[in-house]
Amino acid sequence: MSETEKKESRKEEAENEEHFYRIRFRDDGQHFTASYVANHLIAGTTVLVQTDHGLEPAKIAADSPMCGCKSKNSKATYAIKRVAHDNELEKFANLAISESRAFASCNSLIKKHTLNMHLVRVERFFNGSKMVFYFTADKRVDFRGLVKDLVQEFRTRVEMRQVGVRHETKMIGGVGTCGRELCCSSFIKKFDSVSIKMAKEQDLPLNPTKISGLCNRLLCCLTYEYDTYKKQRKNMPKAGKRIKIDGEIYLVKRQIVLKNAVLVENSSGEEVTLQEEQWRSFQPVKRQSPERKKEKKNSGK
Repeated sequence: MSETEKKESRKEEAENEEHFYRIRFRDDGQHFTASYVANHLIAGTTVLVQTDHGLEPAKIAADSPMCGCKSKNSKATYAIKRVAHDNELEKFANLAISESRAFASCNSLIKKHTLNMHLVRVERFFNGSKMVFYFTADKRVDFRGLVKDLVQEFRTRVEMRQVGVRHETKMIGGVGTCGRELCCSSFIKKFDSVSIKMAKEQDLPLNPTKISGLCNRLLCCLTYEYDTYKKQRKNMPKAGKRIKIDGEIYLVKRQIVLKNAVLVENSSGEEVTLQEEQWRSFQPVKRQSPERKKEKKNSGK
């Protein structure tokens, strides 16, 4: 193959290579990864993205840290179809205005119908075929009259979708105690189950204000290191157990997972911290049953 043919081949491969971008469907919305067979898109460019209900406009937020690769290896959530045309840019700009107007109108109708519900967000499909109203409520709400009024006003399909407090926080967004944007509003796509056991496993204070997020539910980040702590603790001496090391018996008081060490009490009642190389060769001391202790005591008499 000649040098010219090699250059042409490399150029063709580069043109067929997928590139990845971070996109947002709304200025205050969550980031998603989208793929596109072009590497010239810059931040702020409005593109049309393929979704379940058709093409939706989105803005390029930044290049994705994912490298370019061929289509079969694509890991993107969405696929960018093309750059938006001028008339579509104007329609996209009016979309936010339309959603704000619908939000205000719906709130007025909620008061009119005296419904016990809190409106969170309104989303309108780019093709105008449907509007989704997200709300929270303590119990089921009969919103049939509300939907009838909304359809009459906006002349399109209307869907009322009840969400939980975690999804509400995800939509509204905010800053966590760590000083960063909330995980749920920045990258989490699906909520995992979080339990108080995860906080205990990581030696975190069980103060609700310390381990709860803005939604007043347990922090999502409690799940991030839980498996690592659980795996690390598995091979360490358990708290409350007696162990023997080099002929001396210790009572394990606490596991210090981050340092891979254990806090123990020796036979003199002193607390000592044992590093991994010290406790690694420990032997468990079996507790005698009450019957065995009684038998031993009687034989001593």
